[in-house]
Amino acid sequence: MELWQVPLLFSRLPMFPFFDLAHYVASVMALKEQRGAVEVSVRSPIACWFSAMLYCFGGSVLSSLMLAEPPVAFLAKGTNILLASSVWYLVFYCPQDIFYRCFAFLPLRLLVAGMKEVTRTWKITAGVAHADSHFKDAWLVMVAVGWARGAGGGLISNFEQLVRGLWKPETNELLKMSYPVKVTLIGAVLFTLQHSQYLPIARHNLMFLYTVFLVTSKVTMMLTRSAASPFAPFEAALGHMFFGLQKAPSKVKDEGASSSDGSSVCERSSSEQHRDGLKKRQAKKTE
Repeated sequence: MELWQVPLLFSRLPMFPFFDLAHYVASVMALKEQRGAVEVSVRSPIACWFSAMLYCFGGSVLSSLMLAEPPVAFLAKGTNILLASSVWYLVFYCPQDIFYRCFAFLPLRLLVAGMKEVTRTWKITAGVAHADSHFKDAWLVMVAVGWARGAGGGLISNFEQLVRGLWKPETNELLKMSYPVKVTLIGAVLFTLQHSQYLPIARHNLMFLYTVFLVTSKVTMMLTRSAASPFAPFEAALGHMFFGLQKAPSKVKDEGASSSDGSSVCERSSSEQHRDGLKKRQAKKTE
């Protein structure tokens, strides 16, 4: 096998069952680490199971809603549902928490996280192609559906929290995007350009390069225990250049100063009016 054939063979990897299983394990473990998730699993196993399914199949649900398709279509994949449900049961209800502790071991967790990132690439490409079959050459639709398919679990996190009895609108991903949501959006744009033949690169090569970047960045962030996005410097520079995001605090201060100046001016004007009224009343009395 020659080196140039590696990306082509990589693009033909089947996701089921091993990569899908890794995706389910990583997703359900992330759910268990959410505050209050264990308590919900004891109080209401049905709500906990539904939350786990949203973590595992949130991309399919959201992309189906965007294309006016049945959002419960993922339930038709009985084998995947059974596999994800088995993972959910083992993560939350395995005796002595053995299953969770086993996959929380760092080498295994790195392996599972890397395999999960591989599935992200496949989901983005599937979402872009599926959107193109409904809306031919509609760039924004392809980007949106590819983004939703690859990062649906994060984008519908508010609804998933609501299932567990929480309501935190301040955690909306559109207000403050997490790194997986950001990198999925970038991937959706790249694969849309490639699908529309505006990006001069073969599909399998782009899939290989993008997946290598995903896995490398994810493993590095886990090893360094860093939550900072690798795109942070670029975001700060572009935000300052186009939107002036760094100047917002100074503007607030200026507005506060102007409002205080305005209030002092109003106070001075009111005091002057009061003095004028006193003078007029005194002049009337003397008359």
